[in-house]
Amino acid sequence: MRSSNPVFSRRGFSRDNGYAGFNATQQPQAGNPYAGGPQTANPYATNPYAQTQGAPPAAPPRAGRMTMDDVVARTAMTVGLVVATATVAWITDLSLGLALGAMLIAFVLGMVQAFKRKASPPLILAYAAFEGLFLGAISNYVDSYIANGAAMQAVLGTMAVFAAVLFMYKARIIRVTRRFYRFVMAAAIGFILLMGINLLFAVFGGGDGLGFRSGGMGIMFGIIGIVLGAAFLALDFKQVEDGVAYGAPREESWLAAFGLTLTLVWIYLEFLRLIAILQSSD
Repeated sequence: MRSSNPVFSRRGFSRDNGYAGFNATQQPQAGNPYAGGPQTANPYATNPYAQTQGAPPAAPPRAGRMTMDDVVARTAMTVGLVVATATVAWITDLSLGLALGAMLIAFVLGMVQAFKRKASPPLILAYAAFEGLFLGAISNYVDSYIANGAAMQAVLGTMAVFAAVLFMYKARIIRVTRRFYRFVMAAAIGFILLMGINLLFAVFGGGDGLGFRSGGMGIMFGIIGIVLGAAFLALDFKQVEDGVAYGAPREESWLAAFGLTLTLVWIYLEFLRLIAILQSSD
């Protein structure tokens, strides 16, 4: 699988270097790396993302293959661990210094997993644990000193976005096509570059850098960040759907959970920042 989150990516469902079988000239056996063997015709050789109507065909049930229940269970474990460690950080009033250390550890763990060819459940769970410590501490700080109630509002906002995107995806209001993927990735790259430049100016020049994270510009970029997160959720849903349809190995469900957790963290942080800006400007 390949993650569609803004930071990490993984291998897709095709044997070539294309994204999830985007190569329209695929030959049989080239599109589905999980087909039964060289003598088995591949029923999924066409490009599922090129379709604009309906879902990809379901793979015949086979033992050891990823199911939707697997993805739900693993995602519940990773997100639940994030919530649990965030609660610990909040209750213990974890310092921002330690929170930044936890964030760096989570980033390193996430990068290691992103470049691994196979899922490592201990690595993914460790990432979730340290990410939760960071989120709990930063949420506590924002809630206590900048915007009272911001953390709960950010949680509710994240849940609302998740539910809305899932509904629109299932209803085929959002159609994940090759064009959609390219547009979202181009927008995300531009967004991340701008935020990186703003951070550099803030570090070396002081203040708010170029002002992309404060005032009116901060509100605009906060909304853009949430919209991008919603688009990445749609991509994640599509990849999970394709993984089940292609009969991906069960361990791939950990990669799906990892990608979904990353995207949810992205959306939550954008909501938290946006709410802090809005309340501090009152």
